[in-house]
Amino acid sequence: MHNLPKLPYAYDALEPYIDAATMIIHHTKHHQGYVDNLNKQIEKYPELGEKSIEELLVGLDNLPTEARRAVRNMGGGHWNHSFFWESMRPSTGSRSSSREPEGDLAKAIKKGFGNFDKFREAFKLAALTRFGSGWAWLGIDHDGMLNVSSTPNQDNLLMRGDDAIFGVDVWEHAYYLKYQNKRGDYLDAFWNVVNWKKVAERYEAARAN
Repeated sequence: MHNLPKLPYAYDALEPYIDAATMIIHHTKHHQGYVDNLNKQIEKYPELGEKSIEELLVGLDNLPTEARRAVRNMGGGHWNHSFFWESMRPSTGSRSSSREPEGDLAKAIKKGFGNFDKFREAFKLAALTRFGSGWAWLGIDHDGMLNVSSTPNQDNLLMRGDDAIFGVDVWEHAYYLKYQNKRGDYLDAFWNVVNWKKVAERYEAARAN
């Protein structure tokens, strides 16, 4: 049985960049819906109930054919959103080191992209050019290099055997109440609430594997 995780902050904590109304609907309706529908599918296959969400997604191709689509969409939605909530934190309200990565992660971004601004440009391009619904990701490949990519719908990097350390939801429900069709404005605002400490922890964990 999978459960909706609690947010690590209040629904209005990301204001003014991510509005409270969007957060409430996104968390209690969209994410809850993925969890509920995943559990309904799992009930049909008791052997799947013992697996973690990560195990289900990494082993997607080995699941029963009838369960694969639901686990991909609903399980992917559950994992992606759980990952997404932890990728954010309330804004400091001023430009400081906490609004940019530090340490080894900062060095890796500089090595992979030239500098932080070029990384932001590459990430925004991946997010803007994802047609329809999906996600933009910062991942780490088997050589330890960072890369930017995007996936459709609720797909993620786990499904292809890669490690994700940061991701942004570019489904319209993530930003439409505040930003309407201006995905670029949403992406620009998003940098104000990135939890770089959490991203750095994921980077270190991925390098250790």
